[in-house]
Amino acid sequence: MRIGELAQRTGVDEQLLRYYEKQGLLAPRRSGNGYRDYAESDVSAVRKIRALLAAGLSTATIAEVGVCLRDDTLPTPACSGVVRRLQGELDRIDRGIEELRHARAVLADVIERGDGAAKTPVRPAHPGVGRAADARGR
Repeated sequence: MRIGELAQRTGVDEQLLRYYEKQGLLAPRRSGNGYRDYAESDVSAVRKIRALLAAGLSTATIAEVGVCLRDDTLPTPACSGVVRRLQGELDRIDRGIEELRHARAVLADVIERGDGAAKTPVRPAHPGVGRAADARGR
């Protein structure tokens, strides 16, 4: 299929599909006239790429682990490093979720109390974030 059809079927802009190709995430064949010729499996590949990007993985990480995740198969023993890498990404996401839960609880408390003071101070997501404002009394 041509790039326009892949874009239509996946909802991903043609420029972004070309970018994925440059990053090594897609490898369409080329027809005699030089047009990209995408396989049916590229539809699911683009959807998987989008899901991994939405999970916070970079295109470089996706390119690194993608070889071991082709065609909806589980990683092989040769790809055990990929499983560890993905576990690290999952741990990062879990930490982010926990930080968001804490921030939500603080915000809900402020709303409930209605006085702008929280019972628990908001922990910054990253060390050093918010210290300048704290020092100024804000």
